[in-house]
Amino acid sequence: MSLLKVTGLTKKFGKFTALNGVNLELNAGEVLGFIGPNGAGKSTTIRVLLGILKATDGEVKLFDMDAWQDAVDIHKRVAYVPGDVNLWPNLTGGEVIDLFIKLNGRANKAKREELIAKFDLDPSKKCRTYSKGNRQKVALIAAFSSDADLFILDEPTSGLDPLMEKVFQECVMEVKRQGKSVLLSSHILSEVEKLCDRVSIIRQGRIIESGTLSELRHLTRTQMLVDTKLPITGLHELKGIHDIEESEHGVTFQVDTTEMDDVIKHISPFGIIRLESAPPTLEDLFMRHYEGEKDTGGVR
Repeated sequence: MSLLKVTGLTKKFGKFTALNGVNLELNAGEVLGFIGPNGAGKSTTIRVLLGILKATDGEVKLFDMDAWQDAVDIHKRVAYVPGDVNLWPNLTGGEVIDLFIKLNGRANKAKREELIAKFDLDPSKKCRTYSKGNRQKVALIAAFSSDADLFILDEPTSGLDPLMEKVFQECVMEVKRQGKSVLLSSHILSEVEKLCDRVSIIRQGRIIESGTLSELRHLTRTQMLVDTKLPITGLHELKGIHDIEESEHGVTFQVDTTEMDDVIKHISPFGIIRLESAPPTLEDLFMRHYEGEKDTGGVR
């Protein structure tokens, strides 16, 4: 069942087209990674989902309701964390968390206390004294204390240290186990890779790839290190081989995943002593989409 479905979303600001025919789908119990460079349109898409911006064209539905017309009802079932949290300076962190929880109306007080301890937050301090990381913690604690069905997280770990990033990842996995859904917009690709079932890549307002990580890895190259009894010949002539380098430890190169079988067959007769391969990461995939290309502007 689709909790979120975006079809042909277009958003224009005057003559500038920020989003051009964006399609997204998020199912119950799923974590969808939404990635792209700054200016690609991630945050603009999220603002449309939240009913903050009205789509110029296309259909945007959450829980089978219209994102613009039914925004109030949708917000009762959504928890949102932005990448730059602004809080009331004269309230304490605990007061802000309680306010957000009260606004949501579906909260777990025991969960609140547990998360305050996990994120190592002092809730008695005024928000004006908080660092960016602590402001982020307040928003995350409020979100994960709620009983939301959909979590929309826009660069949620911005300003957090690695230990707190790990706590955040545990929280995402827990809500997923509960059958909740998460839309995670992030530039931390290792985070997306650990947490997400599927990924949608956006560039200059268009979705250029969508699918599971295994489906998208056909676009990536695997790093290989091979040491053989006899010198390998003919590598340069093989299809799908890139960046060949020879050293005292052997030959290193990158190979397109689709050509792996032929490459292994070619090097086997030379007597393999050592063979190491590093599987392609989401970062490889991401960089290959943008290498050699410059963004011509855009909105976040």
